[in-house]
Amino acid sequence: MEPILSIKHLTHTYGIGTPFCRSAVEDVSFDVMDGEFLGIIGHTGSGKSTLIQHLNGLLRPTSGQILLNGRDIWAEPKKIRDVRFQVGLVFQYPEYQLFEETVYKDIAFGPANMGKTGAELDRCVRESAKLVGIRDDQLEKSPFELSGGQKRRVALAGVMAMEPKVLVLDEPTAGLDPAGRENLMANIRDYHRNKHTTVVLVSHSMDEIARNVDRIVVLKSAHVLMSGTPREVFARGEELLSAGLDVPEITRVAMALRRRGLPIDPAVYTVEELEQALLAVRKGGGVC
Repeated sequence: MEPILSIKHLTHTYGIGTPFCRSAVEDVSFDVMDGEFLGIIGHTGSGKSTLIQHLNGLLRPTSGQILLNGRDIWAEPKKIRDVRFQVGLVFQYPEYQLFEETVYKDIAFGPANMGKTGAELDRCVRESAKLVGIRDDQLEKSPFELSGGQKRRVALAGVMAMEPKVLVLDEPTAGLDPAGRENLMANIRDYHRNKHTTVVLVSHSMDEIARNVDRIVVLKSAHVLMSGTPREVFARGEELLSAGLDVPEITRVAMALRRRGLPIDPAVYTVEELEQALLAVRKGGGVC
């Protein structure tokens, strides 16, 4: 895979020239590969939200570069709007940004601003609505008549309808109940699989990250602490915990069993893996 986004020595400093000067991200570098599902994790204040707002040009670096398909997105500042069509960003609690009279019009707003009309616009609206579980009969309703979870799907569909090359999601399931979280993540997985689109997911839920992403970038205090596959990252569970971060519940169980002397891989992060590991230990006589 080739990188679709490259973050090169990115630093963003707030309050330059004031006593409140601080860098929210500092000398951060990593690639986002074309077609991958990338997770970004970190404690509150680690720089996650500031980082992702650079990916589509909502923030401009104090220093460093964001490359989209090898080109600096700020090479031509007057064209930064085009970048935002290619890198779609869904903020936390996006349902508060709904404003149109109908669900259809709200989903159509972005692609219409891209210049899509007629049958092409209708296709984008209906395909994205279907991907997030919005029925045809709901398209003519007011978005404000829908439940919180349905509103969030409408907001997500509005970004998907622009058919971005990269979809960036900031805590998309925050505030939803367990069933709502899983349903929405299933929609996002289907979108990633069916559209072959790159997805960047920011989440506080380690279980959500572990179950969905191909690779994880871990931020701590404005820097990249580590990166790798879920197995590689969660194998360093003790380091994550000491940095004030979390690990999946199953990883916690595996770590506790390992401390008791059982030969359990600390990188285990699914129930199925833990069951297999325990079965192997029992067969070896390590568990009564």
